[in-house]
Amino acid sequence: MTPQLRALSVHLLTATGAVFAMLAMLAAVEGKWSLMFVWLVVAFAVDGIDGPLARKYHVKHYSPEFDGVLLDLIIDYLTYVFIPAFALFKSGLMDGWTGWFALLIITFASAMYFADTRMKTKDNSFSGFPGCWNMVVLVIFALQPNFWVSLGLVTLLAVGMFLPLKFIHPVRTERWRNLSLPMALIWTFFAGWAAWVDFHPESWAHWGLVISSVYLLFAGIAQQIIPERKQGTDQQAARP
Repeated sequence: MTPQLRALSVHLLTATGAVFAMLAMLAAVEGKWSLMFVWLVVAFAVDGIDGPLARKYHVKHYSPEFDGVLLDLIIDYLTYVFIPAFALFKSGLMDGWTGWFALLIITFASAMYFADTRMKTKDNSFSGFPGCWNMVVLVIFALQPNFWVSLGLVTLLAVGMFLPLKFIHPVRTERWRNLSLPMALIWTFFAGWAAWVDFHPESWAHWGLVISSVYLLFAGIAQQIIPERKQGTDQQAARP
């Protein structure tokens, strides 16, 4: 396989996310929430592997006619924002004006965030909550908290998109990656499990979702608070 064909195949893999988004939307329209989240988890998994493949096969060099970043953002807005917001609104988990508020603030704030050229930090993390509403809404479906709790969570995260808070990228943020990447895989596994069992309230998947979600949500902020130890400084301190 030529380098050009390998690079093109990565773009094609990314584009399958649009297909999974359509399948998720069709399920959502029919109120099949578990099936919707299964497709969103599949899209989430694709999104997790196409980036490393794109860098490995140098798609910008060998297939520059397609903008992989733009393609990824389009699909991410559908699978991370648009469909989860629709599901949260139509499911009845947030009733009345709270549902309308969540729907509008998620879609509007996320559109602005996705267009923000400052969303990435120097260590390849995200500046502000990166609009992963698919993860947030799935946890809400699994735990089904009081709608006021859901409203508070949605509001805080929407505001957090524009605050100088760091949120890790499990693959690209090098610091703590040995823990962050397994946590992301654990979240994906338990998310798929929770959706597969139709969010059964006694499923052990809920505990896995809570633990992994808390880590992924606060690891970047913890990195801002805890100073990184410099290897050179440590070596100097170790000298007699």
